[in-house]
Amino acid sequence: MFNGLGMGLGNLSRISKAKTRSISAENFTGEKGKGGMATEGTGKGPSRDLGQGWKVSPSIMLQPQSTFTLAEIEGPGVIQHIWMTCFPAHWRSAIIRMYWDGEESPSVEVPYGDFYCNGWNERCNVNSLPVAVNPAGGMNSYWEMPFRKSAKITIENISNDEFPLYFQIDYSLTEIPEDVGYFHAFWNRSNPLKYKDVHTIVDGIEGHGHYVGTYIAWGVNNNGWWGEGEIKFYMDGDEEFPTICGTGTEDYFGGAWNFEQPKGEYGVYSTAFLGLPQVIKPDGLYRSQQRFGMYRWHIMDPIRFEKDLKVTIQALGWRSEGRYLPLQDDIASVAYWYQTEPHAALPKLPGKDELEII
Repeated sequence: MFNGLGMGLGNLSRISKAKTRSISAENFTGEKGKGGMATEGTGKGPSRDLGQGWKVSPSIMLQPQSTFTLAEIEGPGVIQHIWMTCFPAHWRSAIIRMYWDGEESPSVEVPYGDFYCNGWNERCNVNSLPVAVNPAGGMNSYWEMPFRKSAKITIENISNDEFPLYFQIDYSLTEIPEDVGYFHAFWNRSNPLKYKDVHTIVDGIEGHGHYVGTYIAWGVNNNGWWGEGEIKFYMDGDEEFPTICGTGTEDYFGGAWNFEQPKGEYGVYSTAFLGLPQVIKPDGLYRSQQRFGMYRWHIMDPIRFEKDLKVTIQALGWRSEGRYLPLQDDIASVAYWYQTEPHAALPKLPGKDELEII
């Protein structure tokens, strides 16, 4: 890995001329020697006896129906870690967007919770390599996000509520090699999925790159097992049939045999590259459906494409006489990938009611 761009264990000892910087509510610009200087902020009351330098501005207040710019960075450089936390009630109504090198169309446009593998507005710990969610709602991204000219990260509050957001964006200013791609992420939902249709995880990717991950928040609307469906990767001109076809939903996410362990229960798990960290059970009253959260990171096995890529997944259960049943579930997904720019503009997110968890 390029020294300064990514520091894995294999090159952690190498000395680099990259300059380490960090943006937070205590240093909105990330400038050297400018942290902790605030005299106004959400911590002004508790720090009134201590003054400047004593946690005066630990967070921001996101105003209703507004967008806040979390970071504007002049490159070249690479974002290496993002930490955030806010209340779970707002995880689907806060939208994260990222723009590289002054582009008008965002490369990342995903609801806050879904981006961090928490798509149901309920806390779920995740213990994976690029995404870690820790008690009680500390969201961490270690996706490498390089840029050559500039980086801009915004968060939009589409709700009618004001709420606090704590955040820190850690990055390095360093040269970026020519063969390094740009990070992208896209959210899509089928609610409900049409009968005998497939859920499209992403379509319309154009360029040269590699697909690195999938998160799905899956809400079932039928009794019985729901995960017989195949995931399919259509690449570089594939039309009716894909180049890569999976064998079943739980297989793709690294499990087997209905995720059933012990017998009669779903076995939750969270590993470096794949997991089923969230199972939300009915409560016998208003929570009538089962809901699941699953991720699969193609870090050791990226899906390479040279011109285009489309990814779909079937929702498939069982009906009488040993036949498959096409399901009509509530499926929301995030696709993660790297590619060369410019990228094709993907569909914009739907409105607040279409995003809502219901």
